[in-house]
Amino acid sequence: MKREVLLIEPNYKNKYPPMGLMKLATYFRNRGDNVRFFKGDLRNLAVENLFEDFWSQHSNAVLYKQIDNIKKHIKTGKNSLLDSITDPFIFSAIKNCHACFKNKEWKKYDLICVTTLFTFYWNMTVDTINDAKAFLNENGRILVGGISASILSEKTFEATGIIPHKGLLDEAGIIDIGSKEIIDNLSLDYSILDEVDYSYPSANAYFGYMTRGCKRGCSFCAVEVLEPEYKHYISIREQLNAVSDRFGERRDLLLLDNNVLISKCFNRIIDDIKDMGFAKDASYTPSCEYVITLHNLRNDYNTRANLRKIIKLYDLLIRKLDDEKIGELYIERERLGLLRYETATISAVEELDAFVSLLFKKHIKQNPLVRYVDFNQGVDLRAFSETKAKRLSEINIKPLRIAFDDWSLRDKYESAIRLSTTAGMTDLSNYLLYNSDIDVDTPLNLYRRMRLNVDLCEELGISIFSFPMKYHPINDPEYFNNRDYIGKHWNRKYIRAIQAVLNSTRGKIGRGKQFFEAAFGENEAEFNEIIMMPEALIIHRFEHDQVKRERFNKADKYIGNCDNLTGEWRESFNALTEEQLMVLLPIVHKNSFNNIDIEVNDPAVKKVLRFYQIQRPRD
Repeated sequence: MKREVLLIEPNYKNKYPPMGLMKLATYFRNRGDNVRFFKGDLRNLAVENLFEDFWSQHSNAVLYKQIDNIKKHIKTGKNSLLDSITDPFIFSAIKNCHACFKNKEWKKYDLICVTTLFTFYWNMTVDTINDAKAFLNENGRILVGGISASILSEKTFEATGIIPHKGLLDEAGIIDIGSKEIIDNLSLDYSILDEVDYSYPSANAYFGYMTRGCKRGCSFCAVEVLEPEYKHYISIREQLNAVSDRFGERRDLLLLDNNVLISKCFNRIIDDIKDMGFAKDASYTPSCEYVITLHNLRNDYNTRANLRKIIKLYDLLIRKLDDEKIGELYIERERLGLLRYETATISAVEELDAFVSLLFKKHIKQNPLVRYVDFNQGVDLRAFSETKAKRLSEINIKPLRIAFDDWSLRDKYESAIRLSTTAGMTDLSNYLLYNSDIDVDTPLNLYRRMRLNVDLCEELGISIFSFPMKYHPINDPEYFNNRDYIGKHWNRKYIRAIQAVLNSTRGKIGRGKQFFEAAFGENEAEFNEIIMMPEALIIHRFEHDQVKRERFNKADKYIGNCDNLTGEWRESFNALTEEQLMVLLPIVHKNSFNNIDIEVNDPAVKKVLRFYQIQRPRD
């Protein structure tokens, strides 16, 4: 029996599309079910469903221009939105839609699947799961899975009453008893991404895993929970072929393996990647999206998504045409109801094809593009070797990501960078964990790791983009749903200082010695000063620090007199005695300066603390 299936991703911001839901969409379509994907405010889904039911019964040319007002009325009930609708029968039908919306008489689904991501989206995720219950049939099921649900399965149950699926969908029969399909092995259904307005920045890529798990067992990592068994090799060739056949070739290959270098099948994995079209200097010419979308419509594949997509493609085409053709196309689209997806039909698309197919061929050019491989989770520097570096250089890897979480691994990290450079891989990136419970994780060691990267860029003529990542204990009952955790050698002031600098560098550190020294300090002593500096003086450094302004030649950019507040703070701070510092430092480390008049009696200490009360202007 055909089921109504709803796939939901909570409305958090994320770069990569929901792979689990995309595989589930393939699974349910293979079984003949009706599948819908939604991301956003679930009340908007209710409005869309109610409008679709209304439109299927009452659509006409007069109502065409009232669609937005009708939807708004369904949600708000404002009668003024219906002033132009004179037909009492239509008016009553729209009012009835609003009543259904208000009473939560919404479309019901037989099966609802909700994915989860990071635990600091906990409240949003729990709300989404509980809100989804209003869309469930009396005998329906809600399935919850993904990262957060796997790590916090008991808390998910406490908050929602639903026992989540923990880990991967890597066994047959997990959803349907008797099914022999292993969902984790299925190809991704990219069509669901066109059902929502949210745009995933990295959607034009093949996503996959060629290994699973990791054997390192790092205390700060959740991979052991999510992928407890290490799998040395997973073939993704069939998945990629299925995606290409249905949706056209993707530009890049994004692999989310957690530790590919320790695989016994590493050489086989590299050979597969090359054979799949991602060898060194590989390129491809994209397929025509219009042809692919029309083909999928003709084959009744996710009609809702492909009608939405083809409207977007018409809009894209218009931007390429001259005024005469724009007018002709607009008239034809209006005549056929193809100005917006709500009124589009396959038959209308077919009729317009004779007019637009040649225009797409003429004006939407498909030029060859370089394609890249990205082991997005990073490779393990402890498993790096000259041989593996040479093999990695045989594929179009960009960037090569290498995690550098521990200063004690400096020699191995530097060796990995030098081996990569020798092998011809000069675009590199890494993650720098900080604020963790590792004994050697101190602010100074973060500076040393960042500084090493800058120095290696200078010496080797390469590019390394570093991304400091703040640690959060995702399974700690006090901190799993917030970002308040303070590491063993950290405090709130240090963390705010690092974040203040990273805000100005957009979260990353690239090549450029002068830029780095201006941001984080020329040496360790300057870095230690910066992380103690009042936040307003960190962010607007060249407006307040005459010494730095002159050193980095910023006088032309920052016209006007420097107030030298930083110099005044520095002088006052350095004048404090050891006893006065013992009063000052605990207050600064807490990064809370609202009660200094109550907490502090010493005038010299109070004078220094006044600098921390300066409010930075809003950018």
